[in-house]
Amino acid sequence: MNHRICTYVTSLVALAVLAAIVSAAEPAQWPRFRGPNGAGVADGPTIPAQWTEKDYNWKVELPGGGHSSPVVWGDRLFVTSGMPDTAKRIVMCLKTADGGTLWKREYDSAPCKQNDLNSYATTTPAVDKDRVYVSWATPEKYMVVALDHDGREVWQRDLGPFISQHGHGSSPIVFEGLVIVTSEQEGPKSFLAALDSKTGQVRWQCERRSEKAAYSTPCVYQPEDGGPQIIFTSQAHGVTAVDPKTGKVIWDVSDAFPKRVVGSPIVAAGLIIGACGEGGAGMHTIAVRPPKAGGKAEVAYKVTKSSPYVPMPAAKDGLMFLWSDTGTVTCVRTETGQEVWREKVGGNYYSSPLWVGNRIYNISTKGEVVVIAAAEKYELLGRTPLNEKCHATPAVADGRMYIRTWSHLMSVGKP
Repeated sequence: MNHRICTYVTSLVALAVLAAIVSAAEPAQWPRFRGPNGAGVADGPTIPAQWTEKDYNWKVELPGGGHSSPVVWGDRLFVTSGMPDTAKRIVMCLKTADGGTLWKREYDSAPCKQNDLNSYATTTPAVDKDRVYVSWATPEKYMVVALDHDGREVWQRDLGPFISQHGHGSSPIVFEGLVIVTSEQEGPKSFLAALDSKTGQVRWQCERRSEKAAYSTPCVYQPEDGGPQIIFTSQAHGVTAVDPKTGKVIWDVSDAFPKRVVGSPIVAAGLIIGACGEGGAGMHTIAVRPPKAGGKAEVAYKVTKSSPYVPMPAAKDGLMFLWSDTGTVTCVRTETGQEVWREKVGGNYYSSPLWVGNRIYNISTKGEVVVIAAAEKYELLGRTPLNEKCHATPAVADGRMYIRTWSHLMSVGKP
């Protein structure tokens, strides 16, 4: 081997080693509701399919209660709680290693009418390397608050009233320096908005028509031939793609959802997947194919049998699992919607399933973790009681699963 080739090979090896070091140094992240881009997909080979109390890394009690999910950045975990009697909102930061509290911030709020199944801590925070962003809403105020990782308030913004018979529930996301929120409500001022993540200033606001309040959290779609798009779903406007830089609508399928939207959209196999329903039952899950340059978006397929209303889909490797509110799981081909199998696992569900390794995890409202194989053949792998009601979706980071019940937070799995 001559000197030039040897130097070239040595450089490649050095770059590979450097890349491995940089990759290893990246902090563990679960930055928003249902993880990166809301997909609900994670690695977790050390998370068991079934466990007992002795298998928890730690378990701590939270003040008040709530249904929000935890989020993770590095060795810090952020979670919210609410006081049922006073509506006080509580933001906490805990150590992922042992559940110890690093800091706690409290915000006074006014009690308001909401669905009995809702709480004063339902929206999940969003987190980036600098700050954690928390939102809540009442008929008088829609608050978004930014705190640094040490609990110091950076800014807060009141976006005005939020009117809904069921209360508030949509969570913020962070994308390219923007905190993106939705306010698709039953009052006169529905809108989508992007706030500057550093200052809280409104960068854009997209006015919307009011109909039934929507509770979905947006996600990001990256087309092959253009810039990123923020995907929103609601009964009033169907599936909408918005330019994150300007807030202008790029395309929509306005009639996608004849009923209320609660579950959030995901992107899978180049499709936008979302669902609608009413009265605790799903109507249909719809797959929308985004437009190519100069074309129109189109409906690829609908799944109507045992469609979820609140739980989101979990999709990967050509398969998608639809976990209905009443405990029926349907496995379909993501690209076509063709049913592979459908089985009743039992229980009622407001948590959304997570695809972790080669398993699907979900938690019933009574607090039972049900685990099935992520496969073309149905296989029940485990059932674990949590002994408390649960509407929250877990977080997964660095080989651990963080489970939030009404008033407890716990960690299982080894890093």
